[in-house]
Amino acid sequence: MKHPLLLLLLLAVPARAGDLSRFTFEEPHMGTRFRIVLYAPDRDSAEKAAKDAFARAETLNRIMSDYDTASELMQLCNRNETKAGEPVKVSEDLFLVLTKAQEVSKASDGAFDVTVGPLIRLWRLTRRTQKLPDPQELADAKARVGYQKMELNEKERTVRLLAPGMLLDLGGIAKGYAADEMLAVLRRHGFTRALVAAGGDIAVGDPPPNAPGWKVDVTPLTKAKPDYSLRLVNAAVSTSGDAEQHVVINGVRYSHIVDPRTGLGVTGRRSVTVIAKHGLTSDPMTKAVMLMPPERAVKLIDGIDGAAALIVKQNETGEEVIESKRLKEFLAR
Repeated sequence: MKHPLLLLLLLAVPARAGDLSRFTFEEPHMGTRFRIVLYAPDRDSAEKAAKDAFARAETLNRIMSDYDTASELMQLCNRNETKAGEPVKVSEDLFLVLTKAQEVSKASDGAFDVTVGPLIRLWRLTRRTQKLPDPQELADAKARVGYQKMELNEKERTVRLLAPGMLLDLGGIAKGYAADEMLAVLRRHGFTRALVAAGGDIAVGDPPPNAPGWKVDVTPLTKAKPDYSLRLVNAAVSTSGDAEQHVVINGVRYSHIVDPRTGLGVTGRRSVTVIAKHGLTSDPMTKAVMLMPPERAVKLIDGIDGAAALIVKQNETGEEVIESKRLKEFLAR
């Protein structure tokens, strides 16, 4: 899956600085390409660290995939088919991600909601057939969606899915968390000057040698305006948009991003970039901001320590750009 709105620019960074060299590694994970860039004294140590980081991504995929029927997430959902409402103990990773998901859902009034799985599956069929969902099928799916239908018990580390047939989808949060965790693995190997890109989600550590930070370009929906360039250190950035993934039905352009409140793909061109301290925050927040009124979304982002957002909307006269208060702190000079 390509994410043309978020581009990593490292061409101006020297390949070697002091006793550190730049190494790049790529592997497919979670339905996209994961990329690691790190500075290390030698290839052997860099390869070992990268191998362990990719292994962490694969472990998380086995926990959180909605495509793998054997994943912990799908086992939780399948158990709900026959034992709805029964508390199920889950791993620390899954509980942490679900806890963060609930936090973002409440803050965004349900604009982000990992219980959206039934609607996601219905919309995947819509994109293949290019026919809108049957109203009754849509109503049935919506009846099984709602973050209020998922209860978490922190003390017992259990999850209760209160409605039969609920299906969780972590596609809007898992890759951001994976980027965080992979960066943590690299740090444990002693490599703090590193970057992990998981599709449209990027987590960075200390800056490259002789550079003030990692430079990331954000490309607008069209080329009518110049790109935004970000300079990031020990932060994460995520982007969401429909530049490539969309479907046109009856003359209406629908995004692949589904609104959990309507069950339909979002209409109207928009791209959202969110910067935060961690990918576990920036990843779900891009989806929340995408589905919220811009003024409400910016207020939400401004209330998060270390966070900033850029919203680009396409309208009849061109592009409207909306910036949060702290965005200028991350712009490359």
